[in-house]
Amino acid sequence: MSGKARLAVLLSGSGTTLQNILDRIGNGTLPAEVAVVVSSRKDAYGLIRAEKAGAPAHVVSSREYADWDDHSRAVTEVLDRYGPDLVVMAGYMCLYRFPARYEHRIMNIHPALIPAFCGKGLYGHLAHKAVIDYGVRVTGCTVHFVDNEYDHGPIILQRTVAVRAGDTADTLAERVQAEERIAYPEAIRLFAEDRLIVEGGTCKVLPGDWTPTSACGLE
Repeated sequence: MSGKARLAVLLSGSGTTLQNILDRIGNGTLPAEVAVVVSSRKDAYGLIRAEKAGAPAHVVSSREYADWDDHSRAVTEVLDRYGPDLVVMAGYMCLYRFPARYEHRIMNIHPALIPAFCGKGLYGHLAHKAVIDYGVRVTGCTVHFVDNEYDHGPIILQRTVAVRAGDTADTLAERVQAEERIAYPEAIRLFAEDRLIVEGGTCKVLPGDWTPTSACGLE
């Protein structure tokens, strides 16, 4: 890919992930531009963030469609108008059933180490609570390409976080979110540099001037 990656950002809430992406673009560390923002809710604060950044924004309300297939078709119609290179899910609380042309062009980030503590119903603080309740010692975040299942698809990179004695979902979320703010831009940059290739269901990172060697390190 030459130049900047055109991003479509899908969100449902506050848009903190969108803001992180915009900040990285603004300071010159992420070779990308936000071509469009699509929200599943008209009251999402992420729409205000998009407006402040001068990015086109659309609402495709999940409540207005009979099922995920109809809703997904409406989302695709919006995306196709803007021709994004990459679709970035940023706290998007809907199941997007995408057409084949978007395969390996949609990313998501999950607040745990897939395939653990993931799937339908395990998102946000619910995932962190499940981690603590199970008693694991290590958690983290996972950036992956999206397929048509929840929290599934080829893993791009992961960052780890130790679970401390006395952690709550809130305290653990704070540290995991700090790693998410690093991991997601890293994955987007690898995509923009044409350094991600999926073979046999596994995503590989091609060599380059920068390699995410720290992505597997424990804090």
